[in-house]
Amino acid sequence: MNAEGESKLQGVTTASANPVQDVPAQAQGQGAMAALAHRARLAARTLAQSSSATRDKALWAAAAALREATPAILEANTQDLAASTANDAFRDRLTLTPERVEAMARGLEEIADLPDPVGRVLEEWTRPNGLRIRRVATPVGVIGMIYESRPNVGADAAGLCIKSGNAVLLRGGSESLNSARAIHAAMQAGLRSAGLPEDAVLIAPDANRAHVAEMLTASGLIDLIIPRGGRSLVERVQREARVPVLAHAEGLCHTYIHSAADFAMARRIVLNAKMRRTGICGSTETLLMDAAIASALLPQIVADLAEKGCTFKADAAARAIVPDLPAATAKDFATEWLDAVLNIAVVDGVDEALDHIAQYGSSHTEAIVTADENMAIRFMNGVSSAVVMWNASTQFCDGGEFGFGAEIGIATGRFHARGPVGVEQLTTFRYEVIGTGQVRP
Repeated sequence: MNAEGESKLQGVTTASANPVQDVPAQAQGQGAMAALAHRARLAARTLAQSSSATRDKALWAAAAALREATPAILEANTQDLAASTANDAFRDRLTLTPERVEAMARGLEEIADLPDPVGRVLEEWTRPNGLRIRRVATPVGVIGMIYESRPNVGADAAGLCIKSGNAVLLRGGSESLNSARAIHAAMQAGLRSAGLPEDAVLIAPDANRAHVAEMLTASGLIDLIIPRGGRSLVERVQREARVPVLAHAEGLCHTYIHSAADFAMARRIVLNAKMRRTGICGSTETLLMDAAIASALLPQIVADLAEKGCTFKADAAARAIVPDLPAATAKDFATEWLDAVLNIAVVDGVDEALDHIAQYGSSHTEAIVTADENMAIRFMNGVSSAVVMWNASTQFCDGGEFGFGAEIGIATGRFHARGPVGVEQLTTFRYEVIGTGQVRP
């Protein structure tokens, strides 16, 4: 994108589209992220005190700016794609289309329509001495968002943070830098339109890898780091961060077909769970099927998926039924393919399915297909994953599908938030104590 394109997106004035604008000269390069985080922290104070109506106005205006800037965003994305040498699944995550830009805009509007998560009274009680105590939802502060490949993540993260009263500092991958900048310009246009500080949504000045290290050690400036990407990124963040981390682990998702499953339903669900979009974290990577039905159902499912271009890695029991399936290794069952590749294992009942998931899963999303409610409950109680589904595709693990408008990631840890992270999960709380003159004896 040329200089004129960066300063104006299809008629939307974006004076701050240049991500290094107003960063002190001595802070650009080494120290640039600390300077941006400081600006974000100042903006977060204003945002936290703004009204819900003002934040919603910013989101609606940002949605309009995204639509108006669609040609410029797609041109920027074309530049990113031209520079990419990645495989088809990665390119799919990187690719923007008019429909995907429109989905970003609609997502912002859906976020705006959500109830205000800030100021909610979570709990309230009165002590014997008359003190009234209440727990009230408040913004976290400054969110550091480190993500790879999918440029729409920047819009989702910015929208969720604005709604929840948080400032956000974005560091996207080098492969999507042009797209991320174009989207960022539209988000700042929305903030300007509502009279909110543009510094509430900031972006790294370039693709320098040193920016990640600086974000991870910005204790006191960044309040929470959210990594969204591959295993190596998440492991690095967890290893090096001196700031609290809300981790998004890889999506090694399983679909288990129980012996009481409806065959037509099972075929429909597995086809969607694997092949709808292979490059998203909610895509099923391993199919588990009960031995009691495998000889009848497995060849049908393999044929369904093979017709759509899927390839397979199968255990010995599955290959005994469909002999031309390639053999799977333990490493295959531990791999998040993010591609049209499906692991297959035949199991002897729900307990063996749970054992397989416990050994190879990433605590993301698991699904069971069965007409037996007792077995479904047993399965759902037996997995430790953040999301478990009964008779539904794992690809429904998505903030938009959960009614959150969008998501900033899928949290797979055990604390604070699990599953799709929306506006409520981006708040913390304070205690408010209201007295009538009490003093402590």
